[in-house]
Amino acid sequence: MSIRGLKKKQPKTFKVKIITVDAEMEFSCEMKWKGKDLFDLVCRALGLRETWFFGLQYTIKGMCTWLKMDKKVLDQEIPKEDPISFHFLAKFYPEKVEEELLQEITQHLFFLQVKKQILDEEIYCSPEATVLLASYAVQAKYGDYDPNFHEPGFLAHDELLPKRVLRQYQLTAEMWEEKITAWYAEHRGIARDEAEMNYLKIAQDLEMYGVNYFPIAQNKNHTDLLLGVDAKGIHIYSINNRFSPNKSFEWSAIRNISYSEKELTIKPLDKKAEVFKFFSSQLKVNKLIFQLCIGNHDLFMRRRKVDSIEIQQMKAQAKEEKARKKMENQRLAREKQLREEAERAKEELERRLFQLEDEARQANEALLRSQEAAELLAEKAQIAEEEAKLLAQNAAEAEQERQRLEITALKTKEEKRLMEQKMREAELIAVKLVKESDRRAKEAEHLKQDLHEAREAERKAKQKLLDITRPNYPHGAKYPQYSPTDTREANFDKGSIKLDLKDIDLKRLSFEIERERLDYLEKSRKFEDRLKELKSEIHALKLEEKQSGLYS
Repeated sequence: MSIRGLKKKQPKTFKVKIITVDAEMEFSCEMKWKGKDLFDLVCRALGLRETWFFGLQYTIKGMCTWLKMDKKVLDQEIPKEDPISFHFLAKFYPEKVEEELLQEITQHLFFLQVKKQILDEEIYCSPEATVLLASYAVQAKYGDYDPNFHEPGFLAHDELLPKRVLRQYQLTAEMWEEKITAWYAEHRGIARDEAEMNYLKIAQDLEMYGVNYFPIAQNKNHTDLLLGVDAKGIHIYSINNRFSPNKSFEWSAIRNISYSEKELTIKPLDKKAEVFKFFSSQLKVNKLIFQLCIGNHDLFMRRRKVDSIEIQQMKAQAKEEKARKKMENQRLAREKQLREEAERAKEELERRLFQLEDEARQANEALLRSQEAAELLAEKAQIAEEEAKLLAQNAAEAEQERQRLEITALKTKEEKRLMEQKMREAELIAVKLVKESDRRAKEAEHLKQDLHEAREAERKAKQKLLDITRPNYPHGAKYPQYSPTDTREANFDKGSIKLDLKDIDLKRLSFEIERERLDYLEKSRKFEDRLKELKSEIHALKLEEKQSGLYS
């Protein structure tokens, strides 16, 4: 067989891109594949067995449409692109998520889709509930809260709250993170699948959860109502209120649903009840509403029947899987607890070791300080000993100086006594000299008086002598003729003898007076010299006494 023949037998394919909530996949599909073939391929790739909740959605001419399972893919009105894009989404919603969602992958896909619808504000949620849901989403993504690992700002890149809530409250990102973290810290020990299930259990109670809305009109001209289809039935809403329906038709109360062109008719089970008719803008909208009604009604009836063997097996497996995961979670929790306890014990040991090391370091430092203090004290003791020696030496010197000063004081006292004695002697000598001076003055006065008397006597004697030597003749008589000179010469011998005697006494007396005066001057000079010496000695003793007093 040739290579060309092999190529001819190979089937033609086309590429499709499947977009899930958190991933993208590409497949090569045969040209003859129906929608169910592609859908089964995607479910096998995802490991999904609860396929009845999901479908492949695409957008054509601005309208979202579901790929039909019984028709070929290429025969349907799909986008002309390569690869062809489909969104793998939940088409139908369970009434009770905890009972109907058996597989973890099913639960995870529902969690991601509902979370996206809440963030995109397709499902309304109160601000308080959004914070709680955000905390479960964080628990599912990050696991248990650890303040050492989950530091402030770790949620900065996560979209957790609708923009409507962020605009409604003027809070910073740090404040929102603090509120979410406060709830997140309380979810400790919850596994990822359990956190996702808790998220869905809260979300399924929201009014807009699982509802597909379509604009309708009660007549052909006006579109003033909304028709909602969900797992419980069909609901009619006013155009401005998607929370509280004006009228509801449960699946158990509906007998028939049909459409013709743009008209869709709902016939209640009660034949007496009024038939509800409404109009849509396009035939495609009626077809889409009809498909959703059939699918939700089938699931509604299926839930109320005995589970098929496949469902029973899946529930048993899910139950076993949950029990196994519960045991595994318990084991992991126990191991985590033991590990945390071991870590705490380790931290405690490390803390204790660090404390002991710190205490040892402090003890070592204290020892070093003690050694330094001991060395310092030894040095101070040595210095003190040297100072003591120096003080003892100074004390000895001071004692010697004191003794010397005492001796000096004694000497000073003795010298003072001697000086006083000398002063008294000097005073006595001065008194004696004064007395002697007075006596000498008196003697000199007497001598002067005697000298005066002697001179007066000498004058008188000379006068007498003149009188004697003059001739005593009668008046008129003639004196002998001889000259006075002869007369003096004749009588001179007798008078000269007397004068010589008198002159000798005077000279002797004058000599004695002069001698005594010289003696007196000599004694006066010696006394003045002695007085000067005494004054010098007294002044020196006073200086020594002052110096010895200052030193003491």
